Amino acid sequence: MIPVLTPAESAALDAASPEPIEVLVQRAGRAVATAAVRLLGGTYGRRVVVVAGPGNNGADGRVAAELLARRGVRVRVVEAADVAVAGARLEPSDLVIDAAFGTGLRADVEFPDVDGAPVLAVDIPSGIDGLTGDVRGTPPRAVATVTFVAPAPGLLLGAGPAHAGEVLVADIGLDPRAARIALVDDADVVAWVPTRRVDDHKWRHAVWLIAGSHGMRGAGRLSAAAAMRGGAGYVRCSSPDGTADGPVEAVGVELSPESWADDVVEGARRFACLAIGPGLGRDADVAEGVRTVLRGVQVPVVLDGDGLSALGRDAAALLAGRSAPTVLTPHDGEFETLTGAAPGADRVGAARTLAASTGAVVLLKGPTTVVADPDGDVLLVRSGDERLATAGTGDVLTGLVAAHLALGAEPARAAAAAAHLHGRAASLGSSRSLVASDLPDLVARVWDELGADER
Repeated sequence: MIPVLTPAESAALDAASPEPIEVLVQRAGRAVATAAVRLLGGTYGRRVVVVAGPGNNGADGRVAAELLARRGVRVRVVEAADVAVAGARLEPSDLVIDAAFGTGLRADVEFPDVDGAPVLAVDIPSGIDGLTGDVRGTPPRAVATVTFVAPAPGLLLGAGPAHAGEVLVADIGLDPRAARIALVDDADVVAWVPTRRVDDHKWRHAVWLIAGSHGMRGAGRLSAAAAMRGGAGYVRCSSPDGTADGPVEAVGVELSPESWADDVVEGARRFACLAIGPGLGRDADVAEGVRTVLRGVQVPVVLDGDGLSALGRDAAALLAGRSAPTVLTPHDGEFETLTGAAPGADRVGAARTLAASTGAVVLLKGPTTVVADPDGDVLLVRSGDERLATAGTGDVLTGLVAAHLALGAEPARAAAAAAHLHGRAASLGSSRSLVASDLPDLVARVWDELGADER
């Protein structure tokens, strides 16, 4: 995992450092200068403009300017207050270093016109909120950002990634291990998702998928195929309308439309995980059946789509008595169904609040997926892209989460690993014509790339 520090956590870390702030600034300035030389492709005769603000961010930029000047770069330092106004324009240069305002930004910023020069941002592009990634004014679009100790959430959320360019994390001697937020990488997925043991049998990692309705059979098939590719040893497919449909490797078991919820409660004890919701429909009787299941089963449950709609604003009360893990996987609209309001700019805070109120792990879908556990720890996933913006991809994600839970992964890690695999799988697909049914087989290719079978 890559630690991620909020602006408040970074400030506290600086304040608690045994090193004087002047030492930290020197180290930070040296890292900025090193990155600048790399971007310039040399030093002699190059022209650099440093836009320096009043705080530590500006101090980092001034140190970088001194170091670059010693190496033959023609450097001009301009005060942020003099150029952070509408219509301001910088003189021509080979590189602009944005050291105007860091993650402690308090007001909108008008960054000057850089006259076509590439921009290297210090800590975060000025005008990007360090917590949310929201735009505050007119931030520059940097080709790279040097940040220190650990990236801020604003570099990973909202407009942050589009403005930050390549993010370079510089070590200045502080320890970020106390961070409550982390970015997931490939190694985490391999470490977190258990492999089958030599003495395993299919029922040890069995998933029961309650999904599908008239006209929505595909949702259940997609989830079931993903659960199989995700590592489930056995997948049962059932629907409240009495039908049973899934891929060839799954087992369809019909349920009585009148007593399906009671039948699931009775049979769930044999399963390592239930996944409820894809394509289920929003009939009132079905919703009440979902609630009956949640009150009656004590095995891990993944809720998606219409399963989340069945909870509505009663999610906290309905999940209060559960001792087994629950994972909620809302997109923004489903989040509003559960809480009465959209997530807003602070997606980390929104996911944390819902997780705390329900006692569930919350996987909030988006360009950066946010996975929050009830204790407040957060995992961020950025492996996906716009290829996932197509019907059915969320059903695939549900199946992957369920499989990881059935394999015994810790709930938040099961969800975050599934989201990371989901995004990595999409990256192997067509940039123009990926469909959800491509993803399960692509997940198998990702596992091969990660070398997971060699553990």
